[in-house]
Amino acid sequence: MRGAAKAGRSGFRCLILGLAAASLHAGVSLADTWPSKPLRAVVPFSAGSATDIIARAVFDQVSTQIGQPVVIENRVGAGGTIGAAAVAKAEPDGYTILVHSSSHTVSAVTYTNLTYDTAKDLPPIIPLGNLPNVLIAASSKGYKSVKDLVAAAKANPGKMNYASAGPGSAAHLNAERFKLSAKFDAVHVPFKGAPEAMREIVAGRVDFYFCPILPALPLIKESQLSALAVSGSKRASALPDVPTTTEAGYANSEYNFWIGVFATGGTPPAIMRRLHDEVAKALQNPVVKERLARLGAEPMPMTTDQFRAYVKKEIESSAALVKAAGIQVN
Repeated sequence: MRGAAKAGRSGFRCLILGLAAASLHAGVSLADTWPSKPLRAVVPFSAGSATDIIARAVFDQVSTQIGQPVVIENRVGAGGTIGAAAVAKAEPDGYTILVHSSSHTVSAVTYTNLTYDTAKDLPPIIPLGNLPNVLIAASSKGYKSVKDLVAAAKANPGKMNYASAGPGSAAHLNAERFKLSAKFDAVHVPFKGAPEAMREIVAGRVDFYFCPILPALPLIKESQLSALAVSGSKRASALPDVPTTTEAGYANSEYNFWIGVFATGGTPPAIMRRLHDEVAKALQNPVVKERLARLGAEPMPMTTDQFRAYVKKEIESSAALVKAAGIQVN
């Protein structure tokens, strides 16, 4: 009996080892043939948004490198969670990826009914760059500085409003962090994305917006919008004369808006490494580097492990902000 039991255990171990070896072999084989068909890059924001434009700039080059088309698919809504959920449920074969912003770390703590686990189901691959938000208002409102806007808000409690690309989005969190620092109230007006929000800002129907610099730049240059401050921890190269909110006198108000690439949970490590390396190579392409610089994107060179640790820290930071601001999405 003992011999039979021992033989049974030995057979079970052999079976497990065999399955593990088969799984590893399948992963290696898949990685060896990847990519053999077009990739789908899901952007959970509207066409023309900062995330969309950066994704197209980088993945045009990635497509050239890997010899396969990379189709950008805009899956808009619910603060980016609709697009993220689509990728989380995709086949983990490296052919469907997510290009998301820092708002990805916000949804983990603001949405209680997510159908995916932010950390486990959408592992980080590589950041594409840091794109500070710019605090904008219609030039017709006459604000010459951040202090002018804050003074107007305090003089009219509860009457001022602000735009975002949806509840729980980076723009939403950015505005809430600034409000906490400047100590004033304003009504949140969510939109599907930056282009929709921008139209209302230019028209003067919405008072202010922490918008990604990229879509705001042309209207700032045309003097339709006033750039009052940038939200990052340092000045933006695209707007060197515009102070940060901290420089403007509002402590602990900085908010970094970044864009990164994520995979579906369970994607073979070899394919994850290949994705990281191809994107990293694209980011070093002179044409891509120049294009991203013109778009106001600051480099964020990181390994996959470093980006994973960074995202984990961002989720923790977002949780603290959500609690402090009393933000509720659903």
